[in-house]
Amino acid sequence: MRITLAQTSSALGDLDANLERAASLIRRAGEDGSDVVVFPELFLTGYSLGLVDVDTSISGLDERLLALSEIAPGTDVLIGFHEDGLGVHSYNAAGYYDIDGRRHCHRKLYLPTYDVFEERKYFSPGQSMRGFETRHGRVATLICNDAWQPQLAFLAVQDGARVLYMPTSSAQSRFPERYDSETYWRDITAFYGRMFQCFVVFVNRVGKEPGLRFWGGSHVVDPWGLIVCQAPTHEEALVTAEIDLAAVRRRRREVPLVREARLALVAREAQRLADEGGDA
Repeated sequence: MRITLAQTSSALGDLDANLERAASLIRRAGEDGSDVVVFPELFLTGYSLGLVDVDTSISGLDERLLALSEIAPGTDVLIGFHEDGLGVHSYNAAGYYDIDGRRHCHRKLYLPTYDVFEERKYFSPGQSMRGFETRHGRVATLICNDAWQPQLAFLAVQDGARVLYMPTSSAQSRFPERYDSETYWRDITAFYGRMFQCFVVFVNRVGKEPGLRFWGGSHVVDPWGLIVCQAPTHEEALVTAEIDLAAVRRRRREVPLVREARLALVAREAQRLADEGGDA
């Protein structure tokens, strides 16, 4: 399976320009024989939507999105966008599109609203974490801050995912003495690959928006926690990893961590904590 990581910038608030850019990169990935091309979080709008004075939200079934998978038949597309929901709701979403249409849409569950991040002002949180089938196998999506909640990766893998896609808009920390974004992300992806025995596809954007500098560093981690494909930092790149999904099954047979999850036990204890005053 060939997965292309589209590490690129976005034109803030310019949906048409970003769609045109996406089409060009999808075409290139298709020419390279890619099975899937993955774009960063909110690629079609840019990240800082509080600075945009037009409505950037679109339906996940918008014809412009559905058309992306027709640009290079045989190349699926995972792309981040601002999804128009029911009523007053809209979402930070990532849609997976193939030749048959929209396969799945993940709505970001954990919306950071601290420091320079204001996502709860503009988005509603998603309400579900699901694996989903593709022609290559079962996968799941975690959007940026979702990946900082290990229980989501646990749920995705227990739902059968062999690949975790992580479209991201991670900026350099303003306080590196507190934490370094790049180091944290490498730790997260290596841990998930190793402990959940799956492939992890981290696709971060580059470029600048007011107060934010996105650092890139997109990479793919294998079920042993090793980086098998790496993009540079702070520059646009289109890199392709070739992975063998059978490696997931082999690794899970060698060390049965995923199989030993004991979901009923986890569910009981999670319900107990919620009943004792935990949040919903």
